[in-house]
Amino acid sequence: MQVSIFEVGARDGLQNEAAVSTQDKVTLINGLADAGVRRIEAASFVSPKWVPQMADSATVMDQIARKPDVQYSALTPNLKGLEAALAADADEVAIFGSASEAFSQKNINCSIEESIARFKPVMELAKEHNLPVRGYVSCALGCPYEGEVAISEVTRVTELLHNMGCYEVSLGDTIGVGTPKKAKAMLEAVAQTVPVEKLALHFHDTYGQALANIQACLETGISTFDSSVAGLGGCPYAKGASGNLATEDLIYMLHGMGLHTDIDLEQLAHVGQKICKALGRTNGSKVAKALLG
Repeated sequence: MQVSIFEVGARDGLQNEAAVSTQDKVTLINGLADAGVRRIEAASFVSPKWVPQMADSATVMDQIARKPDVQYSALTPNLKGLEAALAADADEVAIFGSASEAFSQKNINCSIEESIARFKPVMELAKEHNLPVRGYVSCALGCPYEGEVAISEVTRVTELLHNMGCYEVSLGDTIGVGTPKKAKAMLEAVAQTVPVEKLALHFHDTYGQALANIQACLETGISTFDSSVAGLGGCPYAKGASGNLATEDLIYMLHGMGLHTDIDLEQLAHVGQKICKALGRTNGSKVAKALLG
């Protein structure tokens, strides 16, 4: 079985790390593509006031060595962001909603309903330009403010994004509190209203559960997973905790299960080590540490 890896290290990862140079970002993205990664979240067109780490996104998109078989994605929270992504020639864009009302209010200062309404003009303009739109649903397995999140809300928000025209919706365990049974139950519930082939999983490893959760969910037939090279990106809601699941660790498990990603694991480990050196941080991937000694 072929598995699709959606690499988020250059955006979701780096925006939660210390700032690095534009050249370091370009080197990272080019290295990911050279290692066989075919879907890369490369930029975020948000206000630099809120996310200064992504202020050079337009320059990064201009300087990367594009490969024709790689999708370079950009996060676009509003119409202004989408216009910037179009100008930067992004291959696809992403919008994000939350399954938690409290998280929506604290994170983007509006209700879930208001956030969905804001995306309507974004979807319309993207459609005009034949630009694919991916959706994110945060807090699918728990919220830092509300705690437990109702599966019915996860399903409702996912369905809203899918019906708006998102070709794929990524279900995020934003604070990494999910465990295998809960993760599988959530996915099975959502898959009753949105086809599983239109879904992806974005599990954080804050509590060390991400791989176990993915293994449990594989039984549903899901085949798209978000991850971050070298485990870039901490969890801003749990001080000192790891955040994103390391791509190397995910690939090692998938390959060991006889699944295919077309990604060169050793080459990827070197790419992750290089960006960690630029960041002055230790590598968050156990597999990379083992491979590279």
